[in-house]
Amino acid sequence: MSIKLKTAKTTLLAFGALSLAAASAAYAGPYDEYEGTRLVVNFPAHPHYNAVMKVLPEFTKETGIEVEVDQLQYMKMRQKQTLELTKKKGDYDLLAYVVFSKADYVYADQLENLARYFMNPRLADPAYDATDLIEGYVANISIAGGTKGYLSGPTGSMFGVPFGSETSILGYRKDIFEKHGLDVPETYDDLLELACEIPKLEPGMGGLASRAASGHHASHAFLLHLAPLGGRIFDDEWNPTLNNAAGVKAAQALKTIVDCGAEGSRAFGFAEAGASFLQGRSAMFLDSTVFAGQVNDPSKSKVVGKIGWAPHPMGVRKGSQTGGFGIAIPKNAQNKEAAFLLMQWLTSKKADKLIALEGGNPSRYSTHSDAEVNAKFPHMKVFGEALKDADPDWRPIIPVWGKINADLGTTLSKILTEDADIQSSLDGVAERAKKIMQDAGYYTWN
Repeated sequence: MSIKLKTAKTTLLAFGALSLAAASAAYAGPYDEYEGTRLVVNFPAHPHYNAVMKVLPEFTKETGIEVEVDQLQYMKMRQKQTLELTKKKGDYDLLAYVVFSKADYVYADQLENLARYFMNPRLADPAYDATDLIEGYVANISIAGGTKGYLSGPTGSMFGVPFGSETSILGYRKDIFEKHGLDVPETYDDLLELACEIPKLEPGMGGLASRAASGHHASHAFLLHLAPLGGRIFDDEWNPTLNNAAGVKAAQALKTIVDCGAEGSRAFGFAEAGASFLQGRSAMFLDSTVFAGQVNDPSKSKVVGKIGWAPHPMGVRKGSQTGGFGIAIPKNAQNKEAAFLLMQWLTSKKADKLIALEGGNPSRYSTHSDAEVNAKFPHMKVFGEALKDADPDWRPIIPVWGKINADLGTTLSKILTEDADIQSSLDGVAERAKKIMQDAGYYTWN
């Protein structure tokens, strides 16, 4: 009898062990099924993504998923993506896209709607905390189909996640400001006054380094001023309004800044404006936060330790830019679930902090307020405050924007370099934009 009981007990124990093994297999870790998968991703040659490259090995270490990165100069990246996204089976499992590509890719049905991935309990990390992602960037970079077709709203869906988010920030020479007893400008009136006063106080030094080169650089600079000065490219019925009083004031502000800028400023792109600031030829810089990582690099900067940061000055309202990159899963990707796991990991709180510590641009509120991040990069707290005023609608993210943007940038260059009349020049852009919008069907329901 005792022998039988012992046998039964052994059998039960063995059965229990088998059940535990089966349960263990059933509740395997979220990455186990994808271990050994090799993902191919497309990233730009950009400071944020250079920081990402240093962190990616940690993802492979944690998950067993290999990642091959095709890192290209931005314009080449866009060209290659345009080709890849039209294939039946694409080579890319995950790609980075600049914010204004969102409209093109979503409209062409080339990106995965992320809802079904975030709904999947096998894939979605319950600790992801999407509410910690900076709201303006989610609206600007991630959402399509909502308000105006490109902002958050009841009909919107998420097609990407912010990754390499940027806003406009004011950099200034602390030593120059202290030397002359200058206050950091908080308003546009103060900013424009200082932009032209500093060259008088410091002969040979420009006031504010700005983009101005013909094309998208001039347009970008104009947009930086348009939103805080109360303007928009369109009203709510898609009528061009860039030529109203606010638009004229934004163009005048840009012209004042360029006229009081360093030598050669009328031809500055982003890189040239940044170099003018880094080399000590300009006292202020108003553009993307991505630039901050270079100011204390002695191999690139002559102003190490001399730079302070402040929020984008206020016009009639606060309205700094939203821009940068997001990451998305192509519709023709071959490893979509593993790609989502990589996307989720890269934009998690843990990875966002790791990337920030390597000099990247975080997309989470928590990272901007993190003590360790701020100890290494004291400017990050200021950036976090500035991000609260980031305007997701500072630029229209619609498929025809490229044509209008090119026209605007060319016209602004004539204003800056040939003293073309501002009002009549902007009137011309508005008239041509109206025709482009009409041809694209924006007035069908009027």
